[in-house]
Amino acid sequence: MNVGDGASLEQRGRAAHAIGDYDTAAGSYEEAYVAYRRAGDVLAAARAARTVGWFRGWVFGDWAVHRGWVARARRLLESAEGEQCRGWVVLDDALTGSELTAQRELYFDAIGVARRTRDHDLECDATASLGMMLVYSGDVDEGMAHLDEALAAICGDLVDELPVIEGCLCGLLNACERTNNIRRADEWLRAARRTMQRRNLTTVAGYCRAHYAGILIAAGRWHDAEDELTTALDLLPVGVAPWATAVCRLAELRLRQGRIEEAARLLEQIPDHPDAVPPLARLHLLRSQPERAVELLDRALNAGLEDHVAAPLLALLVDAYLAVGDVEPAGYAAETLSAVARKQTSASLRALAAVATARWCVATESGDPRSSWHEAVSCFLSAEMVVDAAIARVELAKLIMSDRPDAAIAELEAAHRVLESAGAQRQTDEAAALLRSLGAPARTGPKRGTTLTRREDEVVQLLALGLTNAEIGQRLFISPKTVEHHVGRILSKLGLRNRAEAAAYATRQAARCGA
Repeated sequence: MNVGDGASLEQRGRAAHAIGDYDTAAGSYEEAYVAYRRAGDVLAAARAARTVGWFRGWVFGDWAVHRGWVARARRLLESAEGEQCRGWVVLDDALTGSELTAQRELYFDAIGVARRTRDHDLECDATASLGMMLVYSGDVDEGMAHLDEALAAICGDLVDELPVIEGCLCGLLNACERTNNIRRADEWLRAARRTMQRRNLTTVAGYCRAHYAGILIAAGRWHDAEDELTTALDLLPVGVAPWATAVCRLAELRLRQGRIEEAARLLEQIPDHPDAVPPLARLHLLRSQPERAVELLDRALNAGLEDHVAAPLLALLVDAYLAVGDVEPAGYAAETLSAVARKQTSASLRALAAVATARWCVATESGDPRSSWHEAVSCFLSAEMVVDAAIARVELAKLIMSDRPDAAIAELEAAHRVLESAGAQRQTDEAAALLRSLGAPARTGPKRGTTLTRREDEVVQLLALGLTNAEIGQRLFISPKTVEHHVGRILSKLGLRNRAEAAAYATRQAARCGA
C-alpha cells in the first residue's frame, strides 16, 4: 500500500456507504486507517478509526468491536499535538460522561475548539449530541435549538463526514419521534432530503425514514408512514440495525391497524431488538396474554432506561397489570409514569400518564377518571397525536354516555371521523357501535384508502410526464422497486388498468386544479 492511498480508500468507503454497501464501506475505512497510520496522518487515521467504530456499532450491532475502534481513535488523538485533536477527545469525554452539568460543559468546550479550528464536522457532531442529551433529559426547547443549528450546517454543505451527517439527521428525527414534534420533522426532512439527493446518500435516507415513520404513526398519518417504511425496507440491507428499526416501526403500525398476524410475523424476525419491546408487549395484550406482557416489560424496565424510553413501557405495563387483575402494581406503575411526566415538558408524556391514571381509576372505581380522560384528550391533541386523542374520546364517551348522551355522541362522532380516516378499523367499529347504541348512526365519509397518499400523488404526477420507474425513482430518491409498488397501489385505488390511464387521470386532475 503506497503513502497517500488513505484518501482514495476513504473515498471508496464513502461511495459504498452512500449506496448501502456497509461491508465494503467498513472494510475500506479499515484499510484507510492503516494507510493513514503509515503516512503519519494521525487526525485522518483517527477519523477512519472512528468511522469504522460507527459502522461496527450502529450498523452491525457489534458493540465490543465498536468500543475497540473508538478507543483506538482516542489513543491516536491523545498522542497527537494540536487543539483540533484535543477537541475530538473532549467530545468523546462528553459522549461517555454520566453527569449532565459536566457533559454540558464538555460539549461547549468541544464546540469552542471546533469553531476556533474551523472543524465543521466536530462542531456539528458536538452541537447535535448536546441537543440530543438536553432533549432526552427533559430540556426539549434548548435541545431542539441545538439540533436545528446542527441540521442547518448539514443542509449548508458544511459537514463532510457521512456518519456525522447520518447520526445528526437521525438524531433529530429520533428526538422528534420521542417528543412527537411532527412539524419540525417535516420541515427538516424536506430540507435535508435535498442534501441527501445532491450527495446520493440513499441508505442515509432509508435509516431516517424509519424514525420519520414513527412520527407519522403517532400523528395518525398511517398511510404516509407505510409509504416511508416500504421505501426504507427496500433501501436497507436485511439484518443491519437500521433495517431492524424499520421492521419494529412497521410492526407497530400493523398492530395499530389491527393486522395482528402480520405484526407477529414481522416481530419474529427481530425478537431481541430493544425497539421490539413495545410492539411485542402490545401483541401479547391483543392476544390476551397479559402475563407475558408483564414479564417482558418488567425485564426491560429493570435495565434502567432513560425516562423518554421508559414512559411508553410504563403505560403498557399499567394495561398489562390491569389485564392480569393486579391493581396494586398497576397503580404503582401509573404513579411512576406520572412522576416521569411531571419532570418533562412533553405533552405526549402527560397524555400517557393521564391515560394510565384514568384506566386505574376505572378499574378500582376510585378517583376521577373523567377528568383524566379529558386531560388525555387535551394533551394528545397538543402533541398532534390525533388517533390517540380519538381513542381517549371513545373511552371518555363510555363514562358519560349514561348521564350525558349528547356530549358522548359529540365525542364519538369526532373520534369516529379520525379513526376511520387513519384506518384504525377495530377502534372505528367500536365507536360506530357506541354511536348506534345511542341512536346516532355513524356517518361514514369517503374511505381514506381510496385517496392517494402524498407519495402516490407525486408518483402519478411523474407518470403523467411519461417517466419510467427508474426515472421516477431518481426524481423522488426511491428505488424502481418502490415505484412499482406505488404504481400498483395507485392503479388499485383508482380502479385503473395501466400506467396510461393513471397518466390521463393525473392530467385531468391538473386541468381541474388550473381551471
